[in-house]
Amino acid sequence: MLLFRPPGVYRPQSDTALLAGALLRALGRAGAPPGARVLELGTGTGAVALAAARAGCDVVAVDVSAQAVLAARVNARMRGLPLRVLRGDLFAPVAGEVFDVIVANPPYVAGDADPAAVRGRARAFEAGPEGRALLDRICARAPRHLGPAGTLLMVHSSLNGVAATLVALRSAGLRASVVARHREPFGPVMRRRAGGLRARGVLGPGQRHEDLVVVRADRIEDGEEQGEGHGRDRRAA
Repeated sequence: MLLFRPPGVYRPQSDTALLAGALLRALGRAGAPPGARVLELGTGTGAVALAAARAGCDVVAVDVSAQAVLAARVNARMRGLPLRVLRGDLFAPVAGEVFDVIVANPPYVAGDADPAAVRGRARAFEAGPEGRALLDRICARAPRHLGPAGTLLMVHSSLNGVAATLVALRSAGLRASVVARHREPFGPVMRRRAGGLRARGVLGPGQRHEDLVVVRADRIEDGEEQGEGHGRDRRAA
């Protein structure tokens, strides 16, 4: 799918496709339930948001980058798809709103830069020392924006600590598991940082790949035991 992408906007890659596939499976290939509301955080070009809109969802897309907001709006208009695109930091533009599905492909590359201070292309991948600056914020805030039986789908690297994501979401009262996984060779950014990550023990000797994972977290409905949900999670992962 050809997309308008100004300089500095994240180019859809394997993690984008992995997240979009998980979203379509969650919605059901036949299309979304009538009126289903979807929020995408960090929309970039709008690729995942457009997939949701094409499936019949009522979609809101958010990005902190003005260039990304422009790209997502242009790509939606070129395809005649309804898409509400807002500029802002994570959930700030949709304060007080709830959604049936929240999808997120946040920056998750570990580095020394302060994610809040970076600009331009680096904004799409810089995520602090552990690569969790945005991940942890989403885990903490997503539950209050999920409607009854709502679902969060979030993609990140296994190098960021999948267990930490699952624990954070389960601690927030959600049932969480890994629902998709893909092994990806290091790209240019990770190749440049591999030496530092090996020195910290994040990478093994000679490791030149990472696993991308999609974590799904569902609001536990009334009467459902969280412990039972966790049993299903372990089998799904």
